[in-house]
Amino acid sequence: MMTLVEADLYARICQFKLDKPEATFSFSAKLAWEYRWTGMYTYRAIQEYKKFVFLAMVAKHTVSPSAPVDRVWHLHLLDTHSYWDKFCGEVLKRPLHHSPSLGGKQEGIKYQQIYQLTLATYRQYFGTPPEDIWHPARLRSERFAYQWIDRDAHWVIPKLYYWLNSQIRDRW
Repeated sequence: MMTLVEADLYARICQFKLDKPEATFSFSAKLAWEYRWTGMYTYRAIQEYKKFVFLAMVAKHTVSPSAPVDRVWHLHLLDTHSYWDKFCGEVLKRPLHHSPSLGGKQEGIKYQQIYQLTLATYRQYFGTPPEDIWHPARLRSERFAYQWIDRDAHWVIPKLYYWLNSQIRDRW
């Protein structure tokens, strides 16, 4: 359902390499290490990031990424030369700014609506989004208790209450 111009844009986005051949610790390795993702999940999250960027360029509305896609975007933004000069400047041929939420209930409602619209547009171009990367709208945001921790210095032991609830929820 892509036009020729859209297909050309998507091809350019897909051809863009986030991993630099000369890097000892590549972009995808950093991403996998930082979030403890498998290599395959990291690869898939990067592919979904590229689909998201395409949607951001062609959608007639604001788009919002899933949490894993947003993580890829954040890491890409940190490599300013790659992101701004190469990706936005040469591939997209225009800027793509990241606009984080201002917080609060109204912002949450607004972004949930934008996220639902993003999923609808995704379906038009790519079919059903993978739920392990594009979570349903009700699960889109991470809980406020989420924090980065040094797993080499600390043990992480799930609370029994949360573990039991997740076991029950996963069966439904």
